[in-house]
Amino acid sequence: MPVFALFIGKWTALRIGNPKVSHCDAAAAFPEDYISNVQRLSEDIVKNVKNLKNDALKYAVKEYKVELKPLYSAFELRPFAMTTLRSFLMFYLPLLEPATNVEEDDEDFLQDTPKEQHVDLVVPFKKSVKQIIRETTVVTTRRVLERLAVIYVSQRMAWKLLKDVPKSAVRKSQRGLPTTVYFFRVSRTTFRGHLLGVVAAALVQTGIEIYRCFCRKTNSEESDELNLTEQTKFLGKKISDITIRCGASLVFASIGAGIGAVLFRPSVGQWIGCAAGDLAGPIIVSVCLEKGFHVNL
Repeated sequence: MPVFALFIGKWTALRIGNPKVSHCDAAAAFPEDYISNVQRLSEDIVKNVKNLKNDALKYAVKEYKVELKPLYSAFELRPFAMTTLRSFLMFYLPLLEPATNVEEDDEDFLQDTPKEQHVDLVVPFKKSVKQIIRETTVVTTRRVLERLAVIYVSQRMAWKLLKDVPKSAVRKSQRGLPTTVYFFRVSRTTFRGHLLGVVAAALVQTGIEIYRCFCRKTNSEESDELNLTEQTKFLGKKISDITIRCGASLVFASIGAGIGAVLFRPSVGQWIGCAAGDLAGPIIVSVCLEKGFHVNL
């Protein structure tokens, strides 16, 4: 009995108080530079994570902030004053030129008191008022188109259509782009930024031509069928001319903006080139069509 009790006590001590311990000699199988390789690998992982964070910050999702101008911005003090001054100078400056007759008779030359010519100031005034109404209508139509673009197109495209083109040309000039790439990008940006203005001008001019067509139809005393056919053809020709002129204005304004931004300062050069191309485009296209296809715009 004492021997059996002693055996049970030793067996219990081995099971409870003295747990089994295993020894493994697996570390001897690793190479000597294993620890250094693991450290180097962990450092590379940390560097890659940092680079990914920096790239994520650098190439984050771009926010397109669309800033709409007031709907009736054409009637603000400064723009409306500039439009009025430009319109009156356009029609009253020609009246200041001296009227000279190339072919004069001897009797008229020998007269002591030349004939006084009456200058009509009412007609230029009416034309100036019509020009003011036309320009303010074009600007207001463009503001309406800008709001439609914000509603019906993507935010990115709306931002491109409403972008401040001179400031964009300055930003592009600071990227160190090649000359050809810079010219192409400024021209493309000008094309997008100038598009709504040209479309607004085309819509207003088309509306004016339709109004004139109905006025001529009302005041005409000819037969209805003949008058309707002629007026329809004439209106179609006018709309085609407007489309060609506005398209030429848009294309040449874009090209001129790119050339101006390359040759001069980005902001001023882009503005000058855009204005010059806008004026010269319809004239160049009209001359080319007249010389090449005998078509008068």
